[in-house]
Amino acid sequence: MINNAIARRYAKALVQLGSEKDLIDRFSQELKVVSGVFAGSAELRAAFGNPAFTADQKKQIMRDLIARMQSSELVANFLLLLVDKNRVACLSEIVETYEKLADDQSGVIRPMITTAFALDDSQVSAIKAALEQKTGKKVVPQVKVDQSLIGGVVTQIGDIAYDSSVKTQLARIHDILQKG
Repeated sequence: MINNAIARRYAKALVQLGSEKDLIDRFSQELKVVSGVFAGSAELRAAFGNPAFTADQKKQIMRDLIARMQSSELVANFLLLLVDKNRVACLSEIVETYEKLADDQSGVIRPMITTAFALDDSQVSAIKAALEQKTGKKVVPQVKVDQSLIGGVVTQIGDIAYDSSVKTQLARIHDILQKG
């Protein structure tokens, strides 16, 4: 819970800064790269979690990483601030929260569309257009296949699910028949 509050505070500040400079998308890309490097390197995570490394050594490691990633000055300063405040361990949560806040700021939703069979591009475009019309926001769909649905589509937008799958309809019919 504390890490969520910390992540939200840092992410919110970065979104506000990105919004002022019209760099929200660039920050997002840079943060994803840095977060990916941390996720893929146990040694890097261990170095920042190891109290044997001094703050200056950790800052130098971060500077080297920033130079390799060719991060913008603002993202570089943000990452160095995380080192100063000993919050590098929260980086993945900060990036995740940043993505959500940036989407809210930009009017973007990322629904999860689950189908029983793979959809072609025209079907995905039709669903995307319908969701954009319904929500009034830009839609960036994420599509996955779950053959257990038998047929139909389940669309998850945040906490709301639109379930028109055959599996669910059969379960409802089964419940009705059980109850008599």
